[in-house]
Amino acid sequence: MTATDTECLFCDTSKAVLRNEHAFVRFDDYPVNPGHCLIIPFRHFASFFDATAEEKIAILSLIDEARAIVDEKFQPGGYNIGVNVGPIAGQSVMHLHMHLIPRYAGDVENPKGGVRGVIPSRQKYDLNKS
Repeated sequence: MTATDTECLFCDTSKAVLRNEHAFVRFDDYPVNPGHCLIIPFRHFASFFDATAEEKIAILSLIDEARAIVDEKFQPGGYNIGVNVGPIAGQSVMHLHMHLIPRYAGDVENPKGGVRGVIPSRQKYDLNKS
C-alpha cells in the first residue's frame, strides 16, 4: 500500500458486502437511490482503461452478484451502470469504481435517454436531425 492508498476512501475494504479475487462491492455512502452500489478493484488505479482483463471480468462478475442482492432487498424497476473516467467526466475519487444504480418508477420525471442525461441538453433524442 502506498501513501496515496492510505488516503484513498476506496482502498478501505471494511464496508465490503461482496468480494472476489480482484474486487469488492460496497454500498455508496451518498446513494443516488436506495441500493446504490460501488464495485471497486482492490488495486489502486484511477482509470477503467488501466484495469487488467482479469480485473474487468471480476468487476462485471460482482455487478451480477450485487444486482441479485439489490433486487432482493430493494426491488428496483431497472438499473444504470456507469463509470466516470477523469475529472472532466465527473470522477471525484481517483480509484476506479463502477456504479450500480437502481432505478425506481417515478425517481425522475422522464427517464428516457438514461445515461445520456450526464449532459442534460443531450438527454433527449433529436430524431429530426440529419
